[in-house]
Amino acid sequence: MNANKVISLDREDMSDFARSLFLKDIKRVAEEYFECDGDLSLEITRSEGGFLVCVLFPTRRVKSVKPPL
Repeated sequence: MNANKVISLDREDMSDFARSLFLKDIKRVAEEYFECDGDLSLEITRSEGGFLVCVLFPTRRVKSVKPPL
């Protein structure tokens, strides 16, 4: 592994651009399962084994997901 990759893997924060792309992708998936009611937020915390990532968002209801036929 080169030094740049190791340094980038050890970062404690995402760039604003990466954060917005991640939240956009997560929101698309979350809307499959929930009726979202507002913006998503992202919290990244260093833990003993790496990081804890928490995505928070308000929702009005949990959608029913039908299994494929």
